[in-house]
Amino acid sequence: MFASFKGWIGERATSLGLFLTLDRKVYRRIDDLILVTADGGTTQIDHVIVSRYGIFVIETKNMKGWIFGSEHDACWTQVNFGRKDRFQNPIRQNHRHCLAIAEKLGVDRETVHSVVFFIGDCRFQTEIPNGVLTHGLCGYIRRYGLRCFVDEEVERFEARLREIKQYSRFTKADHIHSLRERYESAETCPKCGAALLPRVAKKGANAGGRFLGCSAYPKCRYTRDA
Repeated sequence: MFASFKGWIGERATSLGLFLTLDRKVYRRIDDLILVTADGGTTQIDHVIVSRYGIFVIETKNMKGWIFGSEHDACWTQVNFGRKDRFQNPIRQNHRHCLAIAEKLGVDRETVHSVVFFIGDCRFQTEIPNGVLTHGLCGYIRRYGLRCFVDEEVERFEARLREIKQYSRFTKADHIHSLRERYESAETCPKCGAALLPRVAKKGANAGGRFLGCSAYPKCRYTRDA
């Protein structure tokens, strides 16, 4: 419950910053959007910014302490007052969001920009990957100056996403249930929707051990215990 409240606070703080700083005639913001994905699950998106310079999909993390993680790690680690907590790699998490947005709007994935924004008193102890920010969110968005869409397309995309949000029958509780089903599945990859296949570790401390791996490897590197 506390983690959910922290997440809500982070989303509201980010939304306020975007509202106060970005020109609302140029950057159209939709918050808290739940989409049905191609594999039949759901994905919850904190913020979407629709503009002539592309579509920005923003994943907000409200955390304290030290953060460890790289682009290709399945999970990242938060260390706060000696306590270690692992959490899903937000780059992978937001990649799923971006795919869902591109599919719903019928646009090229290259025009959908992933942004992971950490707020709170946190500090990265590893190199910060591209597209991950701890400050300067609005300035980062404004750096994109190449036009991707004409104004009529921007209006159409905004209207489509607002329509989806207004008439969605899914709640956050439905999304959490969908997440639980995806991550408990032994047949479908929760990251990309491809099939999970039984595999055997060939090297390392777990050599010979059995696990489930995504059939889309190396594009998707999701694994879980068999």
